[in-house]
This record gives sequence, structure tokens and C-alpha cells, in this order.
Amino acid sequence: MTLTLLIIIITVIVSLVAMNNATLLDKCIFHPYSIAKDPSQWYRAITCGFIHADFPHLAFNMFSFYMFGEMLEKDVDFIFGSNGKLLFLLMYFSSLVVCIIPTYFSHKKHYNYRSLGASGAVSAIVFAGIFLRPSLQIGFFVIPPIIPGFVFGPLYLALTIYLSKKGPGSINHSAHLWGSLYGIVFLILSSRLMSNFSVIDNFINSVTKYISSF
Repeated sequence: MTLTLLIIIITVIVSLVAMNNATLLDKCIFHPYSIAKDPSQWYRAITCGFIHADFPHLAFNMFSFYMFGEMLEKDVDFIFGSNGKLLFLLMYFSSLVVCIIPTYFSHKKHYNYRSLGASGAVSAIVFAGIFLRPSLQIGFFVIPPIIPGFVFGPLYLALTIYLSKKGPGSINHSAHLWGSLYGIVFLILSSRLMSNFSVIDNFINSVTKYISSF
């Protein structure tokens, strides 16, 4: 069983239970106000990634995670060898924390603000996968998979920045943005420190090859 599938199974089980258990949901959800009052509750940065608002929210995140997670696992195993699985887990769980830090500082005085879902970590996995395979064809909502990753990425980030600045809503666009950027940064730094594989050179070469094919 892959790590991706294992994380999905755990997330689905916890999410479905929490949807019908208000006490569990309240204990796991990211609540900046509570964390500001009691720093020991920073565990919520992790637990909030295992609960979701409803089934469509859960299904979309887990489908995206499955599509890119399985691919990324194979790639990091190739790049990092025996350290691949550990780095995959580290990327996923650290991104849950990193992507939510800006949200904490923006809402630590807002009692009614809460956030949940694995979107930030999933964004990290998706963008790490895109960075390694920039010519991969990807869809954009209603658009079929005809857009290469290196085009999809900037469009998605631009839309996310716009929606984040637009104002509060039910979706934490900030987590999407910082998760996406963190996934790329994590990949670049870890490859420089722990392998001889240059993900930046790979990205440039892949994009150049794709463009020259036309």
C-alpha cells in the first residue's frame, strides 16, 4: 500500500466520523483564537487536515491528492532513494502546518473564524508534482486536461491570490497559496541537500523540450 493511499484511508475515516460528531470536529478544527490563548493547541494545524466540511470537499481533496500523490511518491523514490518515503511524509505533514501559519496571524483575534481540510497539503503535493513534471497535461475546473502544468500553475496561483485578496469566504485560499509555494520550495531545498538531482534544471529542460516540440 502506498503512503498516499494510507493517508487517504485515514483521512476519509476521520472526516466521515467528524461529520457526524460535533465534539470531534470541534477538537480537530483549526481555531486561531484558541491557539492564541493556548499554544498547546497547535496540534490543530495537523488535525484540521484530517477533517472536511462535507463529502464533496473531502472527495475533491482526496481525488486530487490521489492523482498527484501516487505519481510524486514514485518520483521522490527515484530522486531520494531510501529517503523518498520519509521526505514524502515530511512534505505532506509539514505543509499542513506551514500553509496555515499566515491564516493564524490573520485570524488569531477572530473568535468565529475556523478552518478545516487538507487543501493546503494537497496543494503542496500537486505543485511539487507539477514542478517535477511541468509538461503534464492538467484540466482547470471545466477545462479538460489540455493545459501543461507549467501553464496551469501560474494561472492557479494568480486566481488564488485574487480570491485571497477579494475577502473572506468559506474557502481558505491563503492555505492553497502557501501550500502550493511550500511544496515547490521543499522539493528544491531537499533535492539540493539530499540528492544530485537538480529539480530546477529538470523543470527548465522539460519546459524547453515541450515548447520546442511545436
